[in-house]
Amino acid sequence: MKTGTMWIVCLVLIAVWIAGCGGPVSMEPKIGVLLPEAYNTPDGMVLGRDNFIYVSCPNVNDDSYPAKIIKISSQNKISEVVTLPLHPETGKVAPLGIDFGPDGHLYVADNQSMCGFSEHQSRLLRVVMREGRAIAVQVLVTGFLQSNAVSCHGDSVYVTETSLDLDASPMPSGVYRFRYSEFRGEPVQLQPGGADPHLIVKFYTSNEAWRVGANGMGFDKEGNLLVCNFGDASLLKFRFGPDGNVKSHEVVAKGQGMESTDGLKVCPKTGMVYIADFVGNSVHKVDPSTGQVTTLWKNENNSGGVGGLLDRPSEVCLRDDKIYVANIDLPLEGNEYDAPHMISVLPLR
Repeated sequence: MKTGTMWIVCLVLIAVWIAGCGGPVSMEPKIGVLLPEAYNTPDGMVLGRDNFIYVSCPNVNDDSYPAKIIKISSQNKISEVVTLPLHPETGKVAPLGIDFGPDGHLYVADNQSMCGFSEHQSRLLRVVMREGRAIAVQVLVTGFLQSNAVSCHGDSVYVTETSLDLDASPMPSGVYRFRYSEFRGEPVQLQPGGADPHLIVKFYTSNEAWRVGANGMGFDKEGNLLVCNFGDASLLKFRFGPDGNVKSHEVVAKGQGMESTDGLKVCPKTGMVYIADFVGNSVHKVDPSTGQVTTLWKNENNSGGVGGLLDRPSEVCLRDDKIYVANIDLPLEGNEYDAPHMISVLPLR
């Protein structure tokens, strides 16, 4: 064998050995779950104790299909959980944020502004689950302007309000907290404009091009509240005192390649925060201890989702060694809503 040929063979063998030993992995997204037309607008996601990923589908891109909650098995097979009942006044329903409470039930934000209604008709719903099946849907809170993310922590459920006043500049938004013990009898009715005592966090968005405030939300291992300020492309942290009230807050990260901050998930093992960037068609990892942002993947707008490329991503979910990314594909700012409808997948790192 010639010397040149031997070197080529050796290089190939070394490359194979590196790959087999956990070497560099391509970060290019693939199609994780191809969704039929009936689930044309995937958004909020949460990993259940059964290792299914539960997904809210408001289907605002094609509302000839009713809004659903579906679940995805570890083999990426789809099954339906529930068709959500319509709002009695608007005749619409648009589920976005979703999370499991300690009671095993699903808590869901119904953002009526996604359907064009902005008169404080948005709600918080509870899907009552029994042995993996939905048996009822309850209305818990009414009077949101734009209820968005939902996070269950301790004895409470938290809901981001993406705008408290659509006309104000800079635009205020925030986070509401509700104790589970409050959900007895009639739904909680919020006072508008940030006057309600359930509002525990309030901040402002200065970006006039994207007047979208509080969005994705989660908690770290220390119980600190992490919230995305979408329009300002920032991640915020709020610490609580012994009395349960917020005692301090800080900007963990801003910009550094992030063009917006939509849905987030905190990795339970590493504490890293993974964020979907709707405007930037990208997914980022934020180290909350340093504020450093690492862009895991980015592609241009109007990719059409071909081959799993990101198509206006709005949420992430972590399962096993993968990042699942919901592509909401809203027809905004030059983006075209189109098939395929899908959830992309990236390797977790």
